[in-house]
Amino acid sequence: MSAPALRDAPRVLADLPLAIDPDEVLRFQGYKKGADAPGADVRALLDEALALGRRLMVPRAVVRWVPVARRAGDALEAGGVTLTIPGIGAHWGPVEHVVGGVCTLGDAVERRAAELWEARELPLAAMLDSVGSGAVESLAEHVNDLLCQEGLARGLRVTNRISPGYARWDVGEQPRLFALCPGDAIGVRLNAACFMTPVKSISLLVGAGPEARVDHYFSQCARCWMRDCAYRRAPARRTVHRGW
Repeated sequence: MSAPALRDAPRVLADLPLAIDPDEVLRFQGYKKGADAPGADVRALLDEALALGRRLMVPRAVVRWVPVARRAGDALEAGGVTLTIPGIGAHWGPVEHVVGGVCTLGDAVERRAAELWEARELPLAAMLDSVGSGAVESLAEHVNDLLCQEGLARGLRVTNRISPGYARWDVGEQPRLFALCPGDAIGVRLNAACFMTPVKSISLLVGAGPEARVDHYFSQCARCWMRDCAYRRAPARRTVHRGW
């Protein structure tokens, strides 16, 4: 089978499989894997929310491969858009392409969670919201894996994903990422505050090239300033903030 073409146009990915990690959902509920053991009532609530979430979610993504026109320090220019990402040159190395992407579950989960809040079914509403958060993270990871497979078929290494608002990348760069890969093809919109709707959506960027570095993951947790965050997955190595 021939390698997939690296097209300079947005491409919608639909009918995506979605594996939801229950431990990831519980992490959003504040449980720490290996340290906290949820009781039977919480497990039953989780099962109910997972079943409900699976019926409501419509996982979709849009991605766009674009050649890099210029690299200079923290700046990458591609598709007529300049993205400024602190440390990107050192972390990614020489990349020849970037791939912008937007993933979403649709808005049915958040609408149902809002209805449950209104009905004062608060535990189920909160658990369903966590199911959505865990599911969209899994979706973004799945899309990253698909991009890796596409790159490997062309002899390209594909980096781990990063997103505006994490790893020192200013959330104000979100409109630039949407200019590179618009989310409207899958119904994701961006407002003036750089907030995406539907809420259970993630934007992402990866780099690709024969010599791209894939061993330096921009771990959000490793650079997070919140010392006692219940959702932490990795120890903080350093912080971008002055003091804790």
